[in-house]
Amino acid sequence: MKQLRAIRGMNDLLPEQSPAWQYVEATLSELLARYGYREIRTPYLEATQLFSRAVGEATDIVEKEMYTFDDKSGDSVTLRPEGTAGTVRAAIQHNLLTQPQRLWYFGPMFRYERPQKGRLRQFHQFGVEVFGLEGPDIDAEILIMTARLWRQLGISEHITLQLNSLGNAASRVAYRNALVGYLSEHRAQLDEDSQRRLERNPLRILDSKSAQTQELLTNAPCLLDFLDEESTVHLTRLRELLDAAQVRYEINPALVRGLDYYGKTVFEWVTGSLGAQGTVCAGGRYDGLVEQMGGKPTPAVGFGLGVERLVLMLEALGGLPKTLAQQVDAYLVAVGDVQSAALAAAEKLRDELPWLRLQAHCGGGSFKSQMKKADKSSANFALIIGEDEAANGQITVKFLRSDRPQQTLAPGALVALLRG
Repeated sequence: MKQLRAIRGMNDLLPEQSPAWQYVEATLSELLARYGYREIRTPYLEATQLFSRAVGEATDIVEKEMYTFDDKSGDSVTLRPEGTAGTVRAAIQHNLLTQPQRLWYFGPMFRYERPQKGRLRQFHQFGVEVFGLEGPDIDAEILIMTARLWRQLGISEHITLQLNSLGNAASRVAYRNALVGYLSEHRAQLDEDSQRRLERNPLRILDSKSAQTQELLTNAPCLLDFLDEESTVHLTRLRELLDAAQVRYEINPALVRGLDYYGKTVFEWVTGSLGAQGTVCAGGRYDGLVEQMGGKPTPAVGFGLGVERLVLMLEALGGLPKTLAQQVDAYLVAVGDVQSAALAAAEKLRDELPWLRLQAHCGGGSFKSQMKKADKSSANFALIIGEDEAANGQITVKFLRSDRPQQTLAPGALVALLRG
């Protein structure tokens, strides 16, 4: 019989890998709480129309990358390829936009694309979405907050903020026309993808990976030259706020996002530590999306952060705490007919020391085999209950990671020792 395997590009997260993810998730959720952001959880499966309307019919996501199928009722549904559209839908549906909202989410997203390092068909994303605030101060806040995250994770020297403005709808149309005019004169020199995008989504050509196309773009019209006055003032003030907060950035006039809903501020946090997949976090303003999806006009800004890429980066740079390898603090060894006493002692210790990660041995075995498992568990202590200890209401402590003599203690003394 053929062995069943996970679908290509949809990976298992094994027990030895999960501590790194838990560390990243805890760091992010604690940081966001400190800034007053609240969690929202939306379905993995949405109506296909949600993404075609929000993300854009001419984007690579909608054209090539979505997991879309008809359900048993004949309705077209899609596994979510990104988190913003579902969050906007939920905010409109549940009437959350009567006041400003600072929201965050975490979970799997799905795109059908070629699996490679840092890019999977099922990937995980942290997202932040802010509604009801239109000034550059909230743009600055989420960038300052993200810069703090990199400092907390110890990777700030390996990651760079790239910043740009896409202007308003009118300035984008003017720039689009100028760019199409220039590139149409050089169409034969464009790579195949860029030739296709020239008709439907020409701004995405700025992000082409083709060296020949990028060389051609050096003489193309510059987006910043077409900005409307409001967007120019917005970008100038944002830069002043970032300068005051000592957040370093680079202006990248070629920076665009692959989704149609962005306008004004766009940004990417990029690194050279992951090869070709260098974007760790990206986002920007999408002030027109709520109205486009049937809500009242509402300014909005947000970002998405790829967890797989961030974990890969932390692993590559040695940024994960070494304590993550230790999954338990103490391992309880039971020798002889003492299982009842051992399980009762373990529960009392968990009552007294809620933080204690205590693994009790199950399945029997000799004292020697149990001690081997205790040592392999990475615990600092082996707590041993044999028939003598059970009869006397005591527990023997053997220090597994330090050169100290073992001690046989009453429960109260053991709790004091472990607390220390």
